Amino acid sequence: MVLIGVGPGAPDLLTLRAHRCLCAAEVVAYPVARPEAVGMAASIVASYLQPNQRHLPLVFPMVTEPDALQEAWRAAASALAKEVSQGHRVVFLCEGDISLFATGSYVLLALQRHHPDVSLQVIPGISSVSAAAAAGAWPLALQREGLLIRPCPETPAAMEALLDQAEESGTVLALIKLGVRWQWIQPLLRARGLLDQTLFAERIGWGDQQVVPAAAVQAGSRPYFSLLLVRQSSSVVLP
Repeated sequence: MVLIGVGPGAPDLLTLRAHRCLCAAEVVAYPVARPEAVGMAASIVASYLQPNQRHLPLVFPMVTEPDALQEAWRAAASALAKEVSQGHRVVFLCEGDISLFATGSYVLLALQRHHPDVSLQVIPGISSVSAAAAAGAWPLALQREGLLIRPCPETPAAMEALLDQAEESGTVLALIKLGVRWQWIQPLLRARGLLDQTLFAERIGWGDQQVVPAAAVQAGSRPYFSLLLVRQSSSVVLP
C-alpha cells in the first residue's frame, strides 16, 4: 500500500518514485467530497492513469464533527486494507504532501491503528507552501530564520499576536487556508506596513494560479486554497 503526494495542481510536479508506483498500481484510490465528485488528486494525475487500473474514490465529507470525520477515515482505511488483503497493488493519492495538513495523514494513521498488518509506504509530495515560494521566487527561510507553517488565525487579535511573536523571533510565517479571512487580514497587514513584503498565492499549481505581492490583492473573500508567506524584519545578511 503506497500513499502518494501529487501536485499541487501541476501533474509534472510528481516525483519519479511516485510516478513509478502509480503506473504499477492495480487500484488507484483518492479522496472525494461526495460520491459523485471528481477528486482533485485524481484529476491531477489523470494523464498518467492506465486503462486497466480500477478507481476507488473514497468519501471524506467537508464537515467538522469529530464522529463523522473518524467514521470517514476508518471507512477509507478499511476499504484500502480490503484491497490489499486481496493481493492488489494499491495507491492512495493526496494533493500536496501526505504529511502536511493532508487528508492522507489521517488515512495513514487510521491504517496504522486499525490495520497494522498492512505494509505502508509514504512518498512525499510538494506542499503548496513550497510550490508557492518557488513560483514567487521567494525564499521560505534564510540562515537562522525560523519557519512556521499553520492555518491562518481565526481572529484579528490572534493574527496580531502571531505577527508580534514571529517578528520578535525572526520567524517567517506560511499561513494556509486563507479564504474568507483575507477580508480582515489584508487591512491588518496594510496597517502594519507588511503588504509589500508578503507573498499572496492562490490555486497554486493550477492553470488559474495567482502568485503576487499581497499589496496587489484587494481585501475580500478568496478561495479556500490560498495562502500567505510573511517575512517581517530580518537580520539576514543578503547578497
